[in-house]
Amino acid sequence: MVFEIRTARPEDAAGIARVWAATMPHLVKTARAVELQLRHGHSQEVLIAVDGPDVVGYANLYRPPPDAEAPRVRITIQVPASSRGRGIGTALLEAITARARELAAGRLLVAVAEDSTGFAEKHGFTVGRRMTHAAADLTAARDPLPVPDGLRLVTYEELEPRQLYDAEVQVRDDDPSGLSGGPAYEEWVRTSWQNPDTRYDLSVAVLDGDRVLSFVTTTADPDRRVIWSNLTGTIPAARGRGLAKVAKSAALARSRDAGFTVASTGNDAANEPMLAVNRWLGYRLTSAAWTAEKEL
Repeated sequence: MVFEIRTARPEDAAGIARVWAATMPHLVKTARAVELQLRHGHSQEVLIAVDGPDVVGYANLYRPPPDAEAPRVRITIQVPASSRGRGIGTALLEAITARARELAAGRLLVAVAEDSTGFAEKHGFTVGRRMTHAAADLTAARDPLPVPDGLRLVTYEELEPRQLYDAEVQVRDDDPSGLSGGPAYEEWVRTSWQNPDTRYDLSVAVLDGDRVLSFVTTTADPDRRVIWSNLTGTIPAARGRGLAKVAKSAALARSRDAGFTVASTGNDAANEPMLAVNRWLGYRLTSAAWTAEKEL
C-alpha cells in the first residue's frame, strides 16, 4: 500500500508513540505526552507517514527564531525497522527539508542511530559528534549521597516551574551537541513541566536558597517499570562540586524504592564529567548515535 506524508494531529498520538517505542525503546514517550506536545508544542512542526490507519514514520522540525539569519534547524526522522526499505525515511526527510527551506534555514542538525549513518551520508549529511545511550539496573542502585552543607535537596513537588526553567536554560544552551534546545517559558510549562510522563516525586534538584544549582528530570513508564533521565545538569557556576552525582543518586534511589527496575539515559560521548557520574551510578553502554549536519 502507498503511504502518505501529512501533518500530525493529536489523534495520531498513539501511533506516534508506537513509532518511538520501536525506534528508541529506552525512551519514555507515552501517547499522553505525545498528544500534549501536538496540542501545545508550537515551537515544533510534526509530520508523519501513514499507511492506512497506521503511523509508519515520524519527522519533526524545531522552528528557529523569526529573526535568526540562516539558522541551524534541528530535525528528527524516525522509521521503525519493519517499515524501512519503502522510501518512507527519504520522503519524510524531503518534506521536512522543504519546510526548513521555507523557514530560511541555513543548516540542518539531526541525531541518527549507528545503523542509519549511511542513510544520512547518502542524503548529504556529514556525521559529527558521537552520542551514547546507557542503562542501569535499579535493583542495584546506590544509596543517595549526602547533600553538601548549606544546600538542600528537594523534589519537583517543592519547586516552582520558573526555578527549574532558569537552571535548565543555562544547561541546555551549554550542550555542545546542539540537541538540548527548548521552547520559551510559556510553552515549556505546557509541554515539559506539565508533561504527564514526568514524575515530580522522582525528579530532584539541589538548591542554594531558592536557586536551583543541579537537577534531574525523570520521566517514567510504570507499565514497563523503566525511567528515563530526560535532562540532568548543573548550572555552569556550580560545576566541579559533585552536585550532579548528589542529585542523580537521589533520583535513582527514589526510583528504585518506587518499584522501577531499569534507568536509561543519553549523553554526548565527549561529556566525560557526566559519563563518569553515570559509570559510578552503574550505567553501562547499550547503544550509540551520531549527530549529523547538512548545509542547505
